[in-house]
Amino acid sequence: MEIGRMGNALAFALALGWLLFSSAVGSPVVSRQLFNSIFLHKDDAACPAKDFYTYDSFMQATRCFPRFGRTGSLSTRRREVAAFLAQISHETTGGWATAPDGPYSWGLCFKEEVSPQSIYCDPANTQWPCAPGKSYQGRGPIQLSWNYNYGPAGRALGFDGLRNPEIVSNNSVISWKTALWFWMTEQKPKPSCHNVMVGRYVPSELDRAANRTAGFGLVTNIINGGIECGVPTSASVLDRIGYFQRYAAIFNVTTGPNLDCQYQQHY
Repeated sequence: MEIGRMGNALAFALALGWLLFSSAVGSPVVSRQLFNSIFLHKDDAACPAKDFYTYDSFMQATRCFPRFGRTGSLSTRRREVAAFLAQISHETTGGWATAPDGPYSWGLCFKEEVSPQSIYCDPANTQWPCAPGKSYQGRGPIQLSWNYNYGPAGRALGFDGLRNPEIVSNNSVISWKTALWFWMTEQKPKPSCHNVMVGRYVPSELDRAANRTAGFGLVTNIINGGIECGVPTSASVLDRIGYFQRYAAIFNVTTGPNLDCQYQQHY
């Protein structure tokens, strides 16, 4: 799967596995060394997000979400962080099938959507009205999109998401915070990605009828189910899974079942 330096990087990451987590409150959810060994190419000159997604900004953002990577057993914590990093890696990937070090070494290459097809404004959502001249295209590690996400994210995190959406691709700490906010926040009828990955997802009758079973595939459904779920497994879904399998191996945990969302109805 990986080529070139990937073998050495993986061995290095595994050797640093003991640094990944600590039971002590306030300890890093991932070490600087491991972070840098995972995201080998994020600061390459070819990546538009060069020098944007820093480790220090990531750590600063995680302090606002103390349950992230610190809920449940050690394996559960590791699996959640692996899943989060996999999803954001896909959303920001600059990789391709024959990329140096393999396709799953190119996460965090982009900080905003390339050639957006629209301004992602839902005019029917009057609670979070679009500001004139603003685009709510994908930005940040999770590629935050649409006015109905920018508005509540800004309110929760202390910035004007509707009038100043550009800050998500201009401020590294806020950018990371938006990704963690989306991951940790339940937006009914969707559960939070966090609750799914730590075993706290309780499916409703509608969920059961829609075959929304707990696992990494359900997280994909929460993030981009309208395009990727309920249809034959796409290249995008396989890319997300590929990243997750790589990171789970590095963190020495299993991925768990239900990796795709082919048979799930989207929300």
